[in-house]
Amino acid sequence: MPELPEVEAARRALEAHCVGRRIARCAVADDLKVVLSDRVAFERAMVGRTIVAARRRGKNLWLRLDAPPFPSFQFGMSGAIYIKGVAVTKYKRRALIPTSLSQHCDRVFFYYDSILVGLQLLMKLMDGCRSAVKSTDEWPSKYSKFFVELDDGLEFSFTDKRRFARVRLFDDPETVPPISELGPDALVEPMSVDSFVESLSKKKIGIKALLLDQSFVSGIGNWIADEVLYQSRIHPLQIASSLTRESCEALHQSIQEVVKYAVDVDADSGRFPINWLFHHRWGKKPGKVDGKKIEFITAGGRTTAYVPQLQKLTGTQSGKEVVADPGQMSSLGDAKEAREDGDDDDPKPRKRVAISRAARGKPPSRKTNPVQVSEDGGTKEVGADGDDDDDDDDDLKPRKRVATSRAARGQQNKDAASASSRKTRKIAGAKKKPSIEHGSKNDVKTVEPHGTGATSNNDHGSDEPSAAVHRVSDHGIARTSSRKKTNPVKYQ
Repeated sequence: MPELPEVEAARRALEAHCVGRRIARCAVADDLKVVLSDRVAFERAMVGRTIVAARRRGKNLWLRLDAPPFPSFQFGMSGAIYIKGVAVTKYKRRALIPTSLSQHCDRVFFYYDSILVGLQLLMKLMDGCRSAVKSTDEWPSKYSKFFVELDDGLEFSFTDKRRFARVRLFDDPETVPPISELGPDALVEPMSVDSFVESLSKKKIGIKALLLDQSFVSGIGNWIADEVLYQSRIHPLQIASSLTRESCEALHQSIQEVVKYAVDVDADSGRFPINWLFHHRWGKKPGKVDGKKIEFITAGGRTTAYVPQLQKLTGTQSGKEVVADPGQMSSLGDAKEAREDGDDDDPKPRKRVAISRAARGKPPSRKTNPVQVSEDGGTKEVGADGDDDDDDDDDLKPRKRVATSRAARGQQNKDAASASSRKTRKIAGAKKKPSIEHGSKNDVKTVEPHGTGATSNNDHGSDEPSAAVHRVSDHGIARTSSRKKTNPVKYQ
C-alpha cells in the first residue's frame, strides 16, 4: 500500500518532469467508484491548462494548474503514478533476497548481512529503470484512471488495479475533505517533541491505531507504523497515554528517521537498511529479524508484525485488539483489506463465545425448561420428554428461557383464576334452576347444590332463606355467599 515515501517519490517525479508543461490531451476512465467527478467535465477542464506545481499532504497528491479546478489523487491501496520513460518508484513489498536465506545468515554469520546488502544493490542496478514504462508494456494501462499527454509529448498516468483509490476535481483541494481533515504531515510538518509527548498523554487508545489515524499524523501507513514501533521498542497494543516520556521521545525520533530515510532513497525498498523489520514482515509467516522471532497480531484493524522479545506490553492493552495466530495469518490476511473486500472476520460470534467458555473449563450454564400452556389451561414443561428441547438455545439463551418460564407460569395462574370464575358462575346458575325430584303429587323436594336440600309444601308460597353456599378462592380463603330460594314448582 503506498504510504508517504511512495507518494512523495511520485510527487517529486511529476515536479521534475511535468511542471511548466501544458496539457494537450486528457483521458479519464469511466469508473464511478474511483473517479468522483463528471468524466467529460473533468477532461475539458484539463485540456489547455499548464501544470504549475505538484503538491502532497500525507498520502494525498494534487496538481496545481494555472487556473482551477485542480485534479486530486488519493492513492488507496494500489494507486501509482507512471511516467512513460521515467523511473518513479516501485511499490516493493518483499526483500529481493529470500527471507529464509536472510534468516540463515543471521543465525550463522553476522557478516553475511553485508553480503546481502551488496547483492540487493547489485540486483537493483541490474533491474534498470524501476517502474519505468517499457516499450513492451501496455500503455496506457487498462487500469489507468487518469491519463495526460503534455505538449512536449511526455505522457503520465495514474493507475489503480484494486479500485480503492479516489480521483477528484477540486477548486481548492486544501480546504475540503479529505485533505482538510488531515493532521500534520509526518515529513514537512513534524510535531515538536513536547507537543508530541503532550498529545500522546491525552490518547486512551492503542499506539498502533493512533499512528494509523491520519487526523493525528498524516502519511504513516501500516509498514511505517510497524517499523517505527519496532525501532522504538514499543508494543503495538500499548495504550498511548501510558507511554513514558522516554518512550515517546524514542518514537518521535524513529518516525523522523524512518520517514526521512525512505524518502531520501525514493521509497526504493532495496536500499532500506538490512536490519529494518520491513524486509521480514511480508507474507504474514513467522520469521526472524536479527535472530529474534517475529509474530503477527491485529492492531488498529491491520495485520501487525512485532518482536515480542523486544516490544513488551506493560500495563493495560487495548480491549479491541485481537491476537492472531501467526500460522493462520496467511488465511486471515490484512484485516482492513479483508473488510474492504467484503470478507466477514467473525461470522459466528455466538458460537465462538460458547466454545471459548468450554475451553476455559467453565461449567455449563444451568438449563431451565419453560412451561408451555395448552389451550385448555393445562401446562407442560417443554423439554421434559425430549421432543421440544433445543440444546443450542439452552446453552446460548439461558436468560431468555427463564423469562419464558416465568411468563408461562403467569399465564397458568391467570387461566386457573378464569377457570375458577367460570365454575362459580356455573354454580350460581344451578341455584337459579334447581333440579326437582318427584315424590308425591303434592310434595316437591328441591335439591340445592352440593347436596344441601330444603322441603317445601305446595300450600306455602312464602320465600325462605336459601342454604349458604361455601366457595374456596384460589388463595385458600373461604367465602360465603347467600341467595334467596327460588319458588318451588307447583303442580296443579
